Amino acid sequence: MLTQVYGVSSDTLVRLASGLSEHSVKKQCGLAGSCFGGCAALDLCLSRVRTGVAAMRQDCNYQLDTTKLGRKIVSNQCCLCVLQDSGEDSHRIAQSPVVHVRGLCEAVVEADLVEALEKFGPICYVMMMPFKRQALVEFEMVESADKCVACGSSEAVYIAGQQAFFNYSTSKRITRPTNSDNPNSGNKVLLLSIQNPLYPITTDVLYTVCNPIGSVMRIVIFKRNGIQAMVEYPFCLSCAQKAKAALNGADIYAGCCTLKIEYARPTRLNVIRNDNESWDYTKPYLVRRERGKGRQAILGEHPSSYGDNGYGSHCPLLPLPGNSRYKLSSHDIPEVVAYPLPQSSSYNNHGSSSVAMVSGLHPTKMNCTRIFNLFCLYGNIEKVKFMKSVPGTALVEMGDEYAVDRAITHLNSIKVFGKRLNVCVSKQHAVIPSQVFELEDGSSSYKDFAMTRNNRFTSQGQASKNIIQPPSCVLHYYNVPPCISEDQLLRLCSEHDVPGFTKFKMFDAKPSSKTISGLLEFDSKTHAVEVLTVLNHYQIRIPNGSNPYTLKLCFSTSSHL
Repeated sequence: MLTQVYGVSSDTLVRLASGLSEHSVKKQCGLAGSCFGGCAALDLCLSRVRTGVAAMRQDCNYQLDTTKLGRKIVSNQCCLCVLQDSGEDSHRIAQSPVVHVRGLCEAVVEADLVEALEKFGPICYVMMMPFKRQALVEFEMVESADKCVACGSSEAVYIAGQQAFFNYSTSKRITRPTNSDNPNSGNKVLLLSIQNPLYPITTDVLYTVCNPIGSVMRIVIFKRNGIQAMVEYPFCLSCAQKAKAALNGADIYAGCCTLKIEYARPTRLNVIRNDNESWDYTKPYLVRRERGKGRQAILGEHPSSYGDNGYGSHCPLLPLPGNSRYKLSSHDIPEVVAYPLPQSSSYNNHGSSSVAMVSGLHPTKMNCTRIFNLFCLYGNIEKVKFMKSVPGTALVEMGDEYAVDRAITHLNSIKVFGKRLNVCVSKQHAVIPSQVFELEDGSSSYKDFAMTRNNRFTSQGQASKNIIQPPSCVLHYYNVPPCISEDQLLRLCSEHDVPGFTKFKMFDAKPSSKTISGLLEFDSKTHAVEVLTVLNHYQIRIPNGSNPYTLKLCFSTSSHL
């Protein structure tokens, strides 16, 4: 006979199957002396439990149905396998590509599950249930799920250093927020649900958490079902996939603010202002909300001791426990979140400095002007200085720390003239023009760009026109005189000893337009970076022209022509 128990959680039955006494479980369930035959039903169930619980959803509710002969377990989320009096299985959960995983440790994230279980077969989707220490894992094929369940029943399978337990789920597919029919579908926009949010969650906090995984473009925070946020990554899906795997199930702060991450439905976020609840990092100078606009405040502005978010001054990210398995012992860096930070990230120093240190510069082909040409795409450049004591290294003072972070995100580890750049935050907070010397190309080791007109973030209107893009093999050129042809641009590349483009496209211009623009495609991203470094802001002079045209280049949003 199959027995159903009311009010007994899956965790309790699992603990019972592991050897807890009947009295302890009855006391915990509150069934001792209860009505509906609860105690008797529990006794019968306890004597027949063989294997744990399978979950379709996060909530596990067991209902008692005493009106039917051969009482069976009825649950909208979970099924409990028990034995008949004969000792044979009377009910088995049907095979499913979805496996219910239980017994997980607190610090486990989606990447740990994938790492441990992908040996059984390709994984389509993972849904974390952090507070239950459970998860659902959907394999591409039922055979892979069979291998996982069979292996888990015959030998110990460890996830993040702790043994886990497996069973089939009654669900044949994990429901995605996108409701896509393609099991492998994803989205470059992630939906973050912050569970147990004991501390303020702002765009700065989420940017600190998400940006080391990949370049964050936009963030929107809303309070619909608790605290949720959407984070948009660039056009490639891989950044969002990596972020979901690395952060799903992790704690922003130790023991709280747990992230549950899924793919969102929108494919692009619309941000109208940059503040604590929304931010567009491709348009860093969007208008902030003006506090108190339209109403007169009785006491004027709030005291300086209170921050913008009402929680006091900016709340620093809490350090993790010293025994965290994500601790980077080889680097003296603050532990910010419960996942490994890239060693090349600006958060190694985690200082709010507006000075970047760039090493790996080519000794003869790189100078202050060419550094400006490359770095100006991500913020205003104030000063550039090569370090005499460290050859091939320069300090770049930018407009603010956000510009430095954008430069690090997009330019770190790229190749320029055969050498790989290393870009990080400098300990210095300003560039001092000391020990000026002559570089190998004859130019000065120090240059001040504060007053140059080629800075692209000098005003709100100018900054809003810039689209922050990572390096690509397609360059967008503009501010070119109409008389310049494709052959002349190719000749310009040849004269400056940089690779020529393979495809050329000119945009249609109005008859009255004084300049033209278009796209240039190169064989590789490295070639495009070198051309931009050398020819950006090149002065094009035309016969009988009073003033030269300044050729302007930037990375295009197009991947190819």
